[in-house]
Amino acid sequence: MSDYPTADYDSPWKDALKRYFPEFMAFYFPVAHQQINWTTPHTFLEQELQQIVQDGELGKRRLDCLVQVSTYEAGTQWVYVHIEIQSQKDKDFAERLFIYNYRLYERYRRPIATLAILADERLHWRPQDFSYHLFGFEMRMAFPTVKLLDYLPQLEVLLSDPNPFALVTAAHLLTKETRHNPEARYDAKWRLARLLYERNWDKQRIIDLFAVIDWLMKLAPEPEQRLWESIITLERNLQMPYVTSVERIGLEKGRQEGRQEGRQEGRQEGELLFLKRLLTQKFGPLSPEVEARLTAASIAELEAWGDRLLGADSLEQVFAE
Repeated sequence: MSDYPTADYDSPWKDALKRYFPEFMAFYFPVAHQQINWTTPHTFLEQELQQIVQDGELGKRRLDCLVQVSTYEAGTQWVYVHIEIQSQKDKDFAERLFIYNYRLYERYRRPIATLAILADERLHWRPQDFSYHLFGFEMRMAFPTVKLLDYLPQLEVLLSDPNPFALVTAAHLLTKETRHNPEARYDAKWRLARLLYERNWDKQRIIDLFAVIDWLMKLAPEPEQRLWESIITLERNLQMPYVTSVERIGLEKGRQEGRQEGRQEGRQEGELLFLKRLLTQKFGPLSPEVEARLTAASIAELEAWGDRLLGADSLEQVFAE
């Protein structure tokens, strides 16, 4: 997965996981999905997880989640699902999961199910347990894993599966398959984009899943522009202006104008002016506090906030840390 960014807490991958957690579990861990009582709301515990695991080497951020769910056993039984998505081989991976698991158990004194998605490129790296033996004592923790590479022979099946994480998995695999073939990468990304609209999904789901596809399948500027023109035509024909909303196109125009100034100050000013305009169009007049925050922001912050506009429903989501 060297084509695209290492998974982190702000990635669209995790945003999709949080928005569509039942579908995530149904696709990757169907046995666990059947045992969870989905009529009871589930709760993501990100801050709690970080408080427990963030120290030294263990504190390196990865795409992991802690979710409180309930089971069907004798009334409401609260348990915890700890999910790790690992994008590269790590010789200490199993030991790290063991440490996370017992620290979580120590805090909650409730069952902790640790589940792993292996999104690396090494077919034979398949950690499934951690154990040691000493003086007749035995300790072992086994954890279910899903290897994304195993889905490669099922690629066409994935593309017809209605579960959104089938499409996410297909995007992951196609990113790997088209690494050295830019035109094939363009064709694959365009095909996935069309599939989003063919599913008759709601606007938010289309935007969320396109964000994952866009994050995974990076294109050079020329094919990227060609893709956006194709999506604009598709949305116009379908009367579904979802992905190519004014936020995305207007922001890019602002960035281009800033770059044309040829100076860091000009680029930042262009980014700032267009971001203010887009925020006002979407959320109404900006408060003095928001105006001050925008004015004091770096260009990296302005770009990050602009990117979040694509799927944000509030100013709080745009400025979330």
